[in-house]
Amino acid sequence: MADKIALITGITGQDGSFLAEFLLDKGYEVHGIIRRSSSFNTGRIEHLYIDDLIEDLHKDRKVKLHYGDMTDSMAITRLIREIKPTEIYNLAAQSHVQVSFEVPENTADADAIGVLRILEAVHFLGMEKTCRIYQASTSELFGLVQEVPQKETTPFYPRSPYAVAKLYGFWIMKNYRESYDMFCCNGILFNHESERRGETFVTRKITLAASRIAKGLQKKLYLGNLNSLRDWGYAKDYVECMWLMLQQDKPDDYVVATGEQYSVRDFCICAFKEAGIELEFKGEGVDEKGYNKATGECLIEVDPKYFRPAEVETLLGDPTKAKTTLGWNPRKTSFEELVKIMMKHDLDFVVRDNIVRGKGSIN
Repeated sequence: MADKIALITGITGQDGSFLAEFLLDKGYEVHGIIRRSSSFNTGRIEHLYIDDLIEDLHKDRKVKLHYGDMTDSMAITRLIREIKPTEIYNLAAQSHVQVSFEVPENTADADAIGVLRILEAVHFLGMEKTCRIYQASTSELFGLVQEVPQKETTPFYPRSPYAVAKLYGFWIMKNYRESYDMFCCNGILFNHESERRGETFVTRKITLAASRIAKGLQKKLYLGNLNSLRDWGYAKDYVECMWLMLQQDKPDDYVVATGEQYSVRDFCICAFKEAGIELEFKGEGVDEKGYNKATGECLIEVDPKYFRPAEVETLLGDPTKAKTTLGWNPRKTSFEELVKIMMKHDLDFVVRDNIVRGKGSIN
């Protein structure tokens, strides 16, 4: 049995899949919580476990999956009691900012009270000294930013139901740390992307569209605020920082970022360039459009339906604390390298996907 046992909520997500791989390489026994669904959502981690159907081969699964839900306190308590994790990584959340405006109550239940359910389970079971907890916090806490760049001491000003729910999660972690001397860490992660990012998130939406347009499978891409500035890093690098937080002598909270920012427009330019298309933008606001410089064809338009009710214009993190205290490298993967990784994946993906859909092969 491994000396270290990790329980990952949200293991089927982008971060969860990378973290599971990372911890397995470190020799951990890894468990993950998944929600019961009529359709499978384990695509990102299928390579990490052996299906139940071949358990009779008596092979150990690399990752052990358990049914549960962040809104079910009894299920969470039971799983923690049975698994006895030495480290819990809470990555589960309704994590889409725009969607949180449409389902604010569900977002609060999972993203805010869900954190409390984990903390209270560990406390109730008397595991305060044997189990360390990581909470996936977010740069959206800063919202209407009070200073640039944002660091651990920057005042919060959340601008969405998602961010407000995450704010509760952040403070309840600190409260249990100070009240019960529990090892609780908040990782205030700025935007982190990858080839495993969900297709509804803006970066993956851009790389998929650029790939499909380049392959003649899509005509145009519609986006919201092209001026939004974000600090974008590579998710695979960020999970290492999560782990480093729980290896320290004392628990603390850390900003995890690159210290560089780019606009949505910049991301588009970089992505389309990888697809062999040079973009040229003309116009302002909702009238701004992105054109193929070589052909003059309009490829990108702004659609106001993608604007947030309360916009977050700029986010830029200061990773100094994580860099100096944890020894983490915030610039391991550059912005250009990140976009290249995502585009390489999606240029291949759209070709395979087209074949699977029975529409034939493309160049």
